[in-house]
Amino acid sequence: MKKIGIMMIVSVMVLIGCKKKNVEPVAANEPKEFEFVADRFADIEIMRYQVDGWDELSLQQKELVYYLSEAALCGRDIIFDQNCKYNLSIKSTLDNIVKTYKGDQNSTDWKKFMVYVKRFWFSNGIHHHYANTKFFPEISKEYFTTLLNESDPTLFPIPEGGTLDQFKANITNIIFNPEIAPTKICQDPQKDLITESAVNFYEGVSQKEAENYYALLKKNDQNKDPEKPVSYGLNSKLIKDVNGKVVENRYKIGGLYSPALEKVVFWLEKAATVAENPSQKAHLNKLIEFYKTGDLKIWDEYNILWVSDLDSRVDYVNGFIEVYNDPMT
Repeated sequence: MKKIGIMMIVSVMVLIGCKKKNVEPVAANEPKEFEFVADRFADIEIMRYQVDGWDELSLQQKELVYYLSEAALCGRDIIFDQNCKYNLSIKSTLDNIVKTYKGDQNSTDWKKFMVYVKRFWFSNGIHHHYANTKFFPEISKEYFTTLLNESDPTLFPIPEGGTLDQFKANITNIIFNPEIAPTKICQDPQKDLITESAVNFYEGVSQKEAENYYALLKKNDQNKDPEKPVSYGLNSKLIKDVNGKVVENRYKIGGLYSPALEKVVFWLEKAATVAENPSQKAHLNKLIEFYKTGDLKIWDEYNILWVSDLDSRVDYVNGFIEVYNDPMT
């Protein structure tokens, strides 16, 4: 059965800055109460937390946290893309409107639009973060067209060979049409779990074809070790080539997500130069090797090194590790 992981790159110490409006000034000798709630919208409340022990870290440890955090940011778009094939185009569109829209940003419609944007950012896509159903902006298509028309046309992700008008019509339909990608993960056993799911781990492949592909892959694996089973499909997208043959498009430098992974590796290599100890440096370098090769046996070696490191103060989780979004798991 196919297992594919979402790109989860998280530094154990994340600092979130948020300035709240209309806060009364505090006297210099009076400690300001920490504000845990950063924002509220729809059914979501954004919290922030104090990082105990941050000031106790050395400059080198803080530098390490910075590099790990940058690696996390470089992998974020991978999550959007894995959640749905339309998400990156929508993200670029929404980001452009937020940055360049020339109209009234105090209107009721704009505020409703911004609720949709925040929901999209929070959920890493167009589907509810736990209900898996597609959500929609509470504005009219006409107002959305106004937003498109009054934003920078050069920053929209227009496909090669397409026109601006075609792009506007297409992106509006994707966002507002309830029949396009209605369900992130289909769990109905009476349906084809792959073709009925919006997640982007498969392209042009049915559930039966995926099951047959991985059953044959496991059977023919000449290097299979019963004591060390490999998580087949953990870092790949299953597609059909030009001849209609089912193949894996592996996540690695030189493969799928190469531009993002090159940036991730850049920051991980910097992190390795300021590692706290040889053990931590070893698993960082092994993770880098995995991203360069896409070899799942190297991924297993990395995890053994990572879990064995009990001495490092700064920890991190980085890799294709979660399988919740794959309808086949």
